[in-house]
Amino acid sequence: KISAIFVPVVLAIALVTLVANWIVLQQFTESLMRSIAVLVIACPCAMGLATPAAIAVGLGRAARNGILFRNAKSLELFRNIDRVVFDKTGTLTTGNFVLSGVTVVTDEIPEDALKQIAYSLEKYSTHPIAKSITEAFKRKDEIRWEKIEEVKGLGMKAVSKTGDRYIAGSYEAAMAHTKDDTHNVYILKNDQLLGWIDVKDEIRPEAMTVVQYLRHRNIRTILLSGDRYNKCQQLANFLGIDEVIAEKKPEEKLSVIEDLTLQGPTAMVGDGINDAPALAKATIGISLSEASQLAMQTADVVLMNQGIKNLPLSLGLGRHTFLTIKQNLFWAFAYNIVAIPIAALGFLQPTFAALVMGLSDVVLAVNSVRLFIKRVV
Repeated sequence: KISAIFVPVVLAIALVTLVANWIVLQQFTESLMRSIAVLVIACPCAMGLATPAAIAVGLGRAARNGILFRNAKSLELFRNIDRVVFDKTGTLTTGNFVLSGVTVVTDEIPEDALKQIAYSLEKYSTHPIAKSITEAFKRKDEIRWEKIEEVKGLGMKAVSKTGDRYIAGSYEAAMAHTKDDTHNVYILKNDQLLGWIDVKDEIRPEAMTVVQYLRHRNIRTILLSGDRYNKCQQLANFLGIDEVIAEKKPEEKLSVIEDLTLQGPTAMVGDGINDAPALAKATIGISLSEASQLAMQTADVVLMNQGIKNLPLSLGLGRHTFLTIKQNLFWAFAYNIVAIPIAALGFLQPTFAALVMGLSDVVLAVNSVRLFIKRVV
């Protein structure tokens, strides 16, 4: 955009220099040399280097620290982010669930039968909780299903070869049968509650540091999850997160992100298949290296070094890369504003103008390379 204006203006200045000097000096050769000096000194290589040089260094430092940007635009967009939305499971927590309890609430089946049903259903799910359950209950006598499907935000639904209907899902699947919403997975057969399974998850060690950094930068933090509100609020209180939006299905998460993005530039951090649509809709979608393939392919930024510890660095690099671009453009303009009149008045020959023009590129390159060692967090 700048070059589109700058180039015709310089051509006009060179033409005016030629005509004005010819009128004053009455010497065409000297006038032409001054006009050429103006063109040489104003060669827009410095302006052409200002943006790509800074972005190349910013992307390089990010990659060296395990932050992969899908495109340069994502790096620049970080400068405007005023809210960051976190998914809960696998993002603020490790996603490495450990079984903490199995409860049978009916006399019709023993605990082992409940485990068999849970394993047979959760084996086909990609959710981290499901994976932990299948690892804990691993067995060979699984139930063969006539039909099985994963309903996002609810859980696994299946029909056995004998026509029995089974569900392993969230509290939403069992809310008609119990008021106890504190458990992770509820097992139902033919709309009868058989029992539930509890797992526990650990908070990522870097989560509090990252959240506090964002708050220090006056960036609003939001927890967006499909989990129960009480659990989400407990985590938010511990980490110091500003707002909790809980019990949302994937399509509802998408709607929430759309609304937040309309309010202002929003970054979304997630790692699951359920998060992919929301990641795509956010101003910047950020995924983790251990996330699902769909989430990684949808995200604009991938944090490779396990966890969210590099989120502050990615934000800082985005902000300082844009600052470096502005500095580069300032020096490019300042150089031209000073040098063009000097060349037009005949104080710079084209040979020296070419030398000075080359030095301006060096100044911009050095300023851009500073990003490699500059403190950005």
